[in-house]
Amino acid sequence: MSSDKGKYSGEEALALTFLANVALEDSFSDDDSLLQPEQSDSSSEDEHEHPGPSTCGSQGASAPPPPPLLTPTKPRGQPLKRTAKRTPERKAKRQRSLPAALVEEEGESEEYEPPRPSGSQRGSRRPSPPPPTPARPQDGERWHNREEGDQKPDPLRFTPARDPGPTFDITATWTPLALFQLFFSASVVRTIIDNTNTNAARRIEAGSKFTWKTLTVKEFYMLLCVVVFTGLVHVHHRGDYWRKQWPYNFHFPHEKMSRDRFETILWSLHLSNPKQDVDNDRKRNTPDYDRLFKIKPLYTDIVAACKAHFQPSQNICIDERMVASKARISMKQYMRNKPTKWGYKLFVLADSATGYTWNFSVYTGKSDRSNVSPARDLSYSSVVDLLPYSLLGGGYILYVDNFYTSPALFTDLHQKHIACCGTIRRNRVGFPQTSANDFPKRPERGDMRWIRRGKLLFVKWMDTREVTLCSTLHQTFSGKTVQRKVKEGGVWSTKAVPVPDAVVDYNKSMGGVDLSDALIGYYTVRHKTMEWYKTFFYHFVDIAIVNSFLLQKELCRMKSLPVLTQKAFREQLATEMLAFAEGSSSTSAPASSSTPAPASSCMPRYYSTDASQSRRYCKRCQNAGIKRVKTPIYCRKCNVPLCLTAKKNCFEQWHDELPNA
Repeated sequence: MSSDKGKYSGEEALALTFLANVALEDSFSDDDSLLQPEQSDSSSEDEHEHPGPSTCGSQGASAPPPPPLLTPTKPRGQPLKRTAKRTPERKAKRQRSLPAALVEEEGESEEYEPPRPSGSQRGSRRPSPPPPTPARPQDGERWHNREEGDQKPDPLRFTPARDPGPTFDITATWTPLALFQLFFSASVVRTIIDNTNTNAARRIEAGSKFTWKTLTVKEFYMLLCVVVFTGLVHVHHRGDYWRKQWPYNFHFPHEKMSRDRFETILWSLHLSNPKQDVDNDRKRNTPDYDRLFKIKPLYTDIVAACKAHFQPSQNICIDERMVASKARISMKQYMRNKPTKWGYKLFVLADSATGYTWNFSVYTGKSDRSNVSPARDLSYSSVVDLLPYSLLGGGYILYVDNFYTSPALFTDLHQKHIACCGTIRRNRVGFPQTSANDFPKRPERGDMRWIRRGKLLFVKWMDTREVTLCSTLHQTFSGKTVQRKVKEGGVWSTKAVPVPDAVVDYNKSMGGVDLSDALIGYYTVRHKTMEWYKTFFYHFVDIAIVNSFLLQKELCRMKSLPVLTQKAFREQLATEMLAFAEGSSSTSAPASSSTPAPASSCMPRYYSTDASQSRRYCKRCQNAGIKRVKTPIYCRKCNVPLCLTAKKNCFEQWHDELPNA
């Protein structure tokens, strides 16, 4: 070592010393820098600066002493690594530190960059991201406090197209079977029977070996009776209903229908025409292909009946419904926040007070919406498609959740005289992004902020967590409170917490679809099946039974009669189905002896689910000399197209003018 000391000149020794310091600084991690002793501000700035030209410019100038070597403190149990991965920046820094590059141009300086921690170094921590920049107020917009008064908007006048409640003749005696036949009409039952017989014949021609007898109305209602019975009495396997050993020794259904006949009918059950199914399958992967073609006969009739026989009250709601299924089909959806996570998704409009399913649509999956603006996405179209304004009327209050709520939707519906209220996502387009006068870092329970943009009111309320809503009918705060349990001084107590008006009404009226789902789930008739359209058949039976039960409740309430429970209603319905099946001939159409047949009454119906395409010229307008007035509604008995809107009711005037009216 003594012979090596004389090999380097003073300038070279200074350069080597500086390189050693730079190598040590590059090898430090963030954890090492935390373990170094604190330095003064002046010394820390000088440590990271390279020597200027005045110190290294001349050979004879006296060189200042080299900066001291920084020795990092080694944490206990952690080895100190002094090697760091060389990056291009560090290579360039090493080249700049050679003796020839020590002389910098006057006026230039190099800023110090903190070393990056090595990924392989144990105990290294990632640098925390910079805090987000707060949003600036837009055009002077700011959040208002609870104490700042808000003006309540003028309420919309409630003008329904029909009187809320049942729309049929309430003076007649309606039995559970007669109410059920409002949704399973004679025409749709005959269509299902004919298509089932055609499907069985097609399978026999294809080589399937099974015994088949022509399905009749009697057997179809016996089948429905067994299906309703399975919703009341549950067993592990469907074949156990026909076992005669204890504890499965049921007298029904094996005394009325054999198991083989029941399974054969279910196996051949078909809702659509099999020949037309083939034509529709040829259109697959084309815009003309109808993915719901196999359920269309029953689907369209059920939807039309739900809207025709009941007028909802002022408060309505829209939400999703899941029909459980794990079939391998593209229509199947997954919703992690629903109790039923896998299945078919339906968009349902229900009456908030009763839970009556007034309108619904089946979601078939993603479609080509490249030419649709983001403001008119699925959350927008699914709501608009469920609101037939001519049949519904004006002045309704719609409640939705944060999937549907958007300022664009609420603005458009308000122009159509429909008020809206719902929770809203803070990243939704149009939601105020200003932070002026926003919540503090730790807001108290009951604090609220609000912003009004014309008819739109945005409210933020602090409960256990922050709640955001949008409304077109509420004012911010009118003094309402809710009871919450709080812990003060280690003792739990009940405290009155201020709450916005929109939150109170939302919690009261948003549960219509959930109520309908609960009523369906209590005694559901759904069974496992290999065909997806049979799952919808079971669900449509559930909808028809629950809506019939709710109509019975409304009739009993209006007549001050005792109301049946749903269990008692289903038991009586199964009993009447059994009596009707045994009293029917093999070819007769379903009809009620004690009540007027549903098809014999004049009720409005839609030509199609798409009211904008299937339209006919109004008969009464033509007779009055007003031509080219189209309507999507017709009378199911008279088979005459008639106008039925909130402003024009040719349907009622036409029937009032009939001679036998």
